[in-house]
Amino acid sequence: MAEVIHALDGPLLARIEPEDRLVVLARTIQASNPETEAALGDHAANWARLGETCLGQALYRHRSVFRNASEAAVWSHLELSYFRDIVPAEVIHELVVRQQPPGAQLLRAEILLTTPSAFVLPRNWQGSADRPERQASLEYIDVQPPYLGEYREIMRNYIGPAAAKLVAANRIGTFRTMETAAVLYHDPALATDWNQIHLCEVQADGFNGFGQEFDAVLREISPDGGFTAVFAGLERMRTIPRWTFNDAVVEADAALTSVGFETRT
Repeated sequence: MAEVIHALDGPLLARIEPEDRLVVLARTIQASNPETEAALGDHAANWARLGETCLGQALYRHRSVFRNASEAAVWSHLELSYFRDIVPAEVIHELVVRQQPPGAQLLRAEILLTTPSAFVLPRNWQGSADRPERQASLEYIDVQPPYLGEYREIMRNYIGPAAAKLVAANRIGTFRTMETAAVLYHDPALATDWNQIHLCEVQADGFNGFGQEFDAVLREISPDGGFTAVFAGLERMRTIPRWTFNDAVVEADAALTSVGFETRT
């Protein structure tokens, strides 16, 4: 019998819908020394400098590869800057156009949009510091262009709602699916490419993918069955060139829960 995942009586969820889609400036960075990493962390903690439309920043440090379809070298950090509506031109100039500080090599900069109904946080989200056994799972996904619309609908109708149940039950920290809207810079030496980034906090020890966690909840909401049935459609649409575990250096993103609507799952 499939396990039933019960939502907690506790935190309501903040779930981003089409009219609330956030805009995210993502920077893939290679930091060559501890001083550079410290400077990146200080800047992320001081996210208010990016203007009144900024909702926060987060910085993640690569720890290990979970799955890897690319032989290219792994970068050291991913930085996410969250905005309402638009990334101001002056922010793009500061973070992308202007020369990077010594020791920081910008490998890629992109504008991401949140996938409708597949960007979910607990309303009391304050980062993952209280769950040290969890690490940030970052999936870099490349969806074939003809399938982008179909892929989004699967995420919106099945994967997002299933993830909301897991977030409400505290099985995972958050579930944040983002789509590349525009690549502002891509270092020619960076061989890995993607058009989706999925962020989730999981217990990395013994983690073997999302199959077991998602199967029970997908059976509750999907007329086509559980994990195998839903993900069978995804396998023909996309590849995952890089999937990594990461440490959260800075999670100054609690204001994200002010966007979207509240729901019990």
